Amino acid sequence: MTQGRSIRLFLVDGTPNGLLTAEIMNWTGHVLTGPRTKLSELVQRPECGRTGIYFLVGPDLEGSPRPQVYIGESDDVGTRLKQHNRPEDKGGKDFWEKVCLVTSKDQNLTKAHVKYLESLLIQSAGELGRCKLVNGTAHEYINLPESDRADMAFFMEQIRTVLPVLGLDFLRGRPMPSHPPSILKPSPAASPKFVAEVPRYGIKAYGQELDGEFYVLEGSIARGTWTGVDGGYQSLYQQLCDEGVLVEDENKVRRFASDYAFTSPSAAAAVVSGRSANGRIHWKLEGTGQTYGAWQDQQVSAAATLGKSRSELA
Repeated sequence: MTQGRSIRLFLVDGTPNGLLTAEIMNWTGHVLTGPRTKLSELVQRPECGRTGIYFLVGPDLEGSPRPQVYIGESDDVGTRLKQHNRPEDKGGKDFWEKVCLVTSKDQNLTKAHVKYLESLLIQSAGELGRCKLVNGTAHEYINLPESDRADMAFFMEQIRTVLPVLGLDFLRGRPMPSHPPSILKPSPAASPKFVAEVPRYGIKAYGQELDGEFYVLEGSIARGTWTGVDGGYQSLYQQLCDEGVLVEDENKVRRFASDYAFTSPSAAAAVVSGRSANGRIHWKLEGTGQTYGAWQDQQVSAAATLGKSRSELA
């Protein structure tokens, strides 16, 4: 059973859209994040004078739903952020709208540590594919003692835990429902399988809800082209084609080359159908034909009844 975690959040200026700090119990790391519009206040913070890792995050200007992310390191993060704030033609970066920096409360992070962390984080973000990396390729940095590498592996896992809480999902892992879970590290409980079919076009896809996302499973068949109106999930459909998640198959359809996590059943249904679709109706429970919406309502009702029974017994 997965253990709960305590994360302490602090609104520095008392507003939800200002500077925010985050800490995890029993972790020496310290996270500071805020919008670019608050950069003048952020660089005055003592954390900015320390050695650390930072993330610059902004929307993809080409319309992709994935954010653009730059991952960097410095032994004086504040100075580096000032450089990145310059116009593009003067060596800065224009794309970012939010910054997040990770330092250590005990100030034991060294330049070697953060260079190693930067290498791991760039590699991980590239493999997960939840963002468009501005860095390009990662430079492998292995000049670190074995004990320090173990410490940095733990440090990185805490970063991957806290960033999604702050709305930065690009380092969140992707469980793969189609592959059997590891005996040593079992996957979280998944929903039953759902099926989406459009027999007229030879479409049949399988999906599962897992860890808060809706996965379309490897081998599922989707429509060969986008036929809906422009906009909406059209850019996501094209992105998956370009990245090789949706590959051309016989009979003018496309096949999912791997499991893919969508933010909602409707996003998954739209990509599978090649047009906008209501995922709560389009996905149906395998074997019974019950819609996803009806199944979810059943789960919520059962959970609410159980919760009421427990409170009455307490």
